[in-house]
Amino acid sequence: MPPEWWALLLSLIATLVLGSALRAREGRITVRNNRRGSGVSRGVFDQLPTEIAEVLRREVTGTGGEVAGSGGVTGTGRATGSVTGSAARDATSEITLLQLSTTFCAPCRHARILLSTMAERTTGLRHVEIDLTNRPEWSAPLGVHTTPTTLALDTDGRELFRLSGVPRREGLTEALRPYLP
Repeated sequence: MPPEWWALLLSLIATLVLGSALRAREGRITVRNNRRGSGVSRGVFDQLPTEIAEVLRREVTGTGGEVAGSGGVTGTGRATGSVTGSAARDATSEITLLQLSTTFCAPCRHARILLSTMAERTTGLRHVEIDLTNRPEWSAPLGVHTTPTTLALDTDGRELFRLSGVPRREGLTEALRPYLP
């Protein structure tokens, strides 16, 4: 076989291996603080710059409304700048799914549909989406390397776990079970 064929074969194998590895990571849950009272005293908001922390704290606690320069914060509805749908309805939710997305991200739309539907059907769960398109500087402090990324936060703003990519409904349901009523 000529050397060109060997090079083609090796590049094909490398592509298949890399593609399989990336696909396996899609929707994987990374546990952070897997139990309440686990000794973690700092929430996500305490680790962020003040501007970002204030916008996120307002949205996660369910007070809603637009903050100057909020850069596209939405609840389960589509209206940018306000919390709507189940996020506004259930301000006492025990768990908030904070989805970090971008405008042109096709998987983000699939994640939004899945998470908002789950929040509407599950007691104690709400969904808030933050669009990072106009706020790229927010991605580094939040540890976002790919969109969509979803953080599961408790009422104190502590990160329970995070998802990269479109979540798998069964895996997400299982991960949320210990935290919901």
